[in-house]
Amino acid sequence: MTPVQRLAALLVLVLALMVGTAGVTWQVQEWRMGKKLADQASLHKDDLTAISNAAAAQAKAEQDKRLALEQRLSASEQTHYKELTDAEKQQARQRDRLATSDLRLSVLLEDSASCSPVPSTAGAGGVVHGRARAQLDPAHAQRIIAITDDGNRGLIALKACQAYVRGLNQ
Repeated sequence: MTPVQRLAALLVLVLALMVGTAGVTWQVQEWRMGKKLADQASLHKDDLTAISNAAAAQAKAEQDKRLALEQRLSASEQTHYKELTDAEKQQARQRDRLATSDLRLSVLLEDSASCSPVPSTAGAGGVVHGRARAQLDPAHAQRIIAITDDGNRGLIALKACQAYVRGLNQ
C-alpha cells in the first residue's frame, strides 16, 4: 500500500470514527432529551390536574352557595306567601262580618262647638262610655277594609323585598 493510500485509509478511518462518535453522541443526547421531555410532560400533567381540581372545587363551592341562597329565598317566599294568605283570610273575614252586620266600624266624633281636647260625655240613653262615636255605612266600611287590605299587601310585599335583599347580602 502506498503512503497516499495509507493516508486515505487513515482519513477514512478517522472519519468513520468521527461519524460513529457523532452518532453515539446524538443517540445519548436523544435519550437525555427524551427523559427531560417526559419529566416535563409529567410535571405539566400534574399541574393541569391540580388546576382542574382547584377549578372543580371552586365550581362546587359556588354551586353550594347558589343552592343555599335558593333555599333561603324559597323559605322567604313561603313565609311571604303564608303572611299574604293569612292577611287575605283575615280581610275576607272582616268583609264577611261587615256584610252580615256582625261588625260595625265607627269613628270618634269631635265636639264641633268647642275645640277643647276634653272628650264629650256619653249620652244619657247610651251604653257606650267615653267619647261619642258614629257608625259608618257598611259600603264605606267595605271600602276602608279594601284600602287597609291594599296597605297590608304593600307592607307584606315590602317585608318580602327586604328579606330578599338581606338574603342576597349574606
